[in-house]
Amino acid sequence: MPETPVSLLERLRLQPDEQSWRRLVDLYTPWIRGWLARYSLAGSDLDDLVQDVMTILVQELPRFRHDLRRGAFRRWLRNIVLNRVRTYWRKRQPQAASGPDLDRLLNQLEDPESDMNRLWDQEHNQHVVRRLFELIEQDFQPTTWKAFRLLTLEGKSVGEAAADLGMSSTAVRIAKSRVLSRFRDEIAGLLD
Repeated sequence: MPETPVSLLERLRLQPDEQSWRRLVDLYTPWIRGWLARYSLAGSDLDDLVQDVMTILVQELPRFRHDLRRGAFRRWLRNIVLNRVRTYWRKRQPQAASGPDLDRLLNQLEDPESDMNRLWDQEHNQHVVRRLFELIEQDFQPTTWKAFRLLTLEGKSVGEAAADLGMSSTAVRIAKSRVLSRFRDEIAGLLD
């Protein structure tokens, strides 16, 4: 009997394993690093704060409960980042912790109606989709991935992709379906 597909978030909550934790870290570390770099951090300070955010994320994820509202995980993660940045600045740069520029930036990110918050949501979704495709590519045979890529990302017809790959039209459709199914399983809860 086939296993019921479980999203990355559910695997980490219900039966965490090293591969799933690695997937989460590989998925989110580059994006969090990019966001934190906007706060004028450099070198080891940036590394320390990224590690701090990821540590909190890993520690708290088993207690995360999706509230069925769109973007629940994204909002939860944003709050972790906000709290860690505020704590960091209070500890390292006490004079900057109450500075108007930092407060303004953090308050904008926290405000669900702000442009900064909308940018967070947009960049999160774009990053997660792009990065998750990069991470799952290694789980497929090269011809399966190429068929998916030709149909979905390059917009070729089934006939064109089949001819390019020397596969049947049915095999090309199945390849696309397998990749999209796996992607949907992995991404569930991260965007919605």
